[in-house]
Amino acid sequence: MTLLTLTDIGYQVGNQTILHDINFKVEAQDMITITGPSGSGKSTLLRLIAGLLTPTNGTISLAGKAWQDYDPILYRREVSYAVQQPQLFGTTVADNLRFPFEIRQETFAPERAIAALASVNLPADYLDKPVNDLSGGERQRVAILRNLLFPPQVLLLDEISTGLDEDNKQILHREIQRMNHENGVAVLAVTHDNEEISGANRLIKIVGGKMEVSE
Repeated sequence: MTLLTLTDIGYQVGNQTILHDINFKVEAQDMITITGPSGSGKSTLLRLIAGLLTPTNGTISLAGKAWQDYDPILYRREVSYAVQQPQLFGTTVADNLRFPFEIRQETFAPERAIAALASVNLPADYLDKPVNDLSGGERQRVAILRNLLFPPQVLLLDEISTGLDEDNKQILHREIQRMNHENGVAVLAVTHDNEEISGANRLIKIVGGKMEVSE
C-alpha cells in the first residue's frame, strides 16, 4: 500500500536550488535509507516530508491527499520526525511520554509508558527521572519512544544514531525494526552509518539536490 508520494518536488531559497525534481513513493513497511554528501539536501528533504518546510514545486501526498490539506497536528501524528539532537521538554521522562497522550486527548497510561521504556532497555523508575540527568543515548531513546508510543504511518529519522555508542545504536535499531515489522511503520532514514545503509530495503541517493539513485 502506498503511504507517501513525492511528485516533482523542488525547493529553492532565493536563487539557490536546494532540491530539484525529486520523485518516489513510500510503501507500508518500507525501510528506506537516504544517503549522499553533506549539504546535498537530505535533511531538507525530510523537513519537507515532515511538513516543516513547503516545497517550491511539486506535491507531497499522504494516502492520496496533499499534506497541506491535512490539519497539521493530524499530519504530524502520521508522519513523525526524529532528529539527531533530541529535544526533550518538561522536567521528567514522564512529561515527554505523557505528551503523545495529551495531544490525542487521551488519559496517560503509565503501564504503557513503562512497557515502552522496557522495549529500549530503560527501567520503570526512569518515568520519574529528570531529563537533565539522562545521557545522550538515553535522551535519544526517550525521544524515539515519544514518536512511537502511537505508531505513525511514516517515521523520519535524521541521523539519529550519530554520536551514539554501539549499545545505544543497537537498542534504537532493534526498536525501529520492530515497529517496521510488527506495525508496518515505513521508515525513511538519513544516515552515513554503514549498518543502517545495509539494513535498508531501498536506497535513495541525493547528490547536488537531485535524486541520483533509487532502487
